[in-house]
Amino acid sequence: MTKKARRTFSKEFKEQMVQLHVSGKPRSEIIREYELTPSSFDKWVRQYHDNGSFQEKDNCTPEQEELIKLRKENQKLAMENDIFKASRADHGTKVDVIRNNRHKYSVSAMCGVLQIARSTYYYEAKIRDDQEEELTDQIVDIFKKSRQNYGQRKIKVELKKLGWTVSRRRIGRIMKEQGLVSKYTVAQFKPSQSSCNESDVGNALNRAFDQDQELKVVVSDLTYVRVGQRWHYICVLVDLYNREIIGHSAGPHKSAALVQRAFASVPYNLHQLELFHTDRGSEFKNQLIDQALETFGIERSLSEKGTPYDNAVAEATFKTIKTEFVKGAYFTDQHELDLELFDYVNWFNHLRIHGSLDYLTPTEYKLINL
Repeated sequence: MTKKARRTFSKEFKEQMVQLHVSGKPRSEIIREYELTPSSFDKWVRQYHDNGSFQEKDNCTPEQEELIKLRKENQKLAMENDIFKASRADHGTKVDVIRNNRHKYSVSAMCGVLQIARSTYYYEAKIRDDQEEELTDQIVDIFKKSRQNYGQRKIKVELKKLGWTVSRRRIGRIMKEQGLVSKYTVAQFKPSQSSCNESDVGNALNRAFDQDQELKVVVSDLTYVRVGQRWHYICVLVDLYNREIIGHSAGPHKSAALVQRAFASVPYNLHQLELFHTDRGSEFKNQLIDQALETFGIERSLSEKGTPYDNAVAEATFKTIKTEFVKGAYFTDQHELDLELFDYVNWFNHLRIHGSLDYLTPTEYKLINL
């Protein structure tokens, strides 16, 4: 229901209402016909009979006048106390103090206490407002380009690249004002653990996730995504050196063929690979994959049974994919999934900054460290 705007009444109107009452028109009819509140009408009648004025100051007792005066003095003292510490600060600090307290005190009064011209305040305040608007536009732009994934920390890094030094608290405030909510703020669904094979292949990687050589160690995992009315699956190959997704595939079946297609998509010489590490899913440890690894001389490594941290980088990458790519997406068919996955992998490798890489993209990290 729409709230009615507060009505205002002129001195002449109030006098007319009182005169109607004095002439004999019933109080209830005046209130009803003119849509007045009983308290307001009674107040006008009382003021008119007391001193003929409807001004509040003319209807105060000496005690009330003294109380009003004391309240004004207290407000002034409170204002001076609030901004006293800034009285010797530079103009920038003084402008901030006035901006932060303008909802409590008048700008003129604060300018007087801080000994700053009102024109100076309004000029610098306008500059700051313009800067705030520009910063807001930059944050919104970075957030959109991140596909609604970046939070305060990564936005701060991107802003620094553009020459902005901004606190995470300020970024968070602007994001809240603009309704920007990272996909990572919502808890993610964790699927149940699948059965594993009992291969005697051990954990050759042994959690050595930090590698100093390109393509030396590749890790992999699978996740699922809804396509139409069916579940389809995504497989990616991740280079531990720079967290680059070097190969990927998607399809309706969780099989070794899906992993094989991911290897087929790798644009590098597979003979460079030394170690391939995964969990114990049957799609990874089978004759088809063993033959492919043997062909290119790639050693096999499997996580220990029931120990997902042994494949932590792949697990983390798929958490990222589920959050940034799968969550909220709808794919009508396999072709659309393939196209969107290709586009996401390109963004992941060339545009998305990674906290584990000192907020560089995988491509930037490789260029800097080669």
